[in-house]
Amino acid sequence: MLKALVIDDEQPTLFMFNLFLEAFGYQVITAENADTGIELFKKERPPIVFTDIKMPGMDGLDTLKMLKSINSDAQVIVMTGHGDQDLMKQAMALEATAFLHKPIERAALEKALKKAVDNLPRNE
Repeated sequence: MLKALVIDDEQPTLFMFNLFLEAFGYQVITAENADTGIELFKKERPPIVFTDIKMPGMDGLDTLKMLKSINSDAQVIVMTGHGDQDLMKQAMALEATAFLHKPIERAALEKALKKAVDNLPRNE
C-alpha cells in the first residue's frame, strides 16, 4: 500500500483527502503545517505528497523545495485555493508533479495521482 502525505492548514481539506485517498487504497498521513509535514516526510518516506501553497509559516513552494532536497524522487502535488498562474509556473519549475485548484475535483485528483504513480521509480 502506497503512502501519501497531505500538508494543509485546513482541517476540512485534510479530512476530504483522508477519505478520498483511503478509498483509492492509500495509507494517508496528514500534517497541519509544513514543519510537521517535513518531519513526517523524513520519518515515513511517503512517495506522494500533497501540499497547500498558502499556509502560515513555511509556504508550499518552500515546502516543495525542502521535500525535493530530501528525496528528489518524491512526487509532490501542489494545491491552492488561489488561481494564481504565477504560483503554478513557480511550482512546476520546482518540479512539482501536478498543480490542483481548490476545491479539488475528483477527476483532477485521480489524474494527478495517476501521473504521480506513473512517475515513481519502479522499485517503489
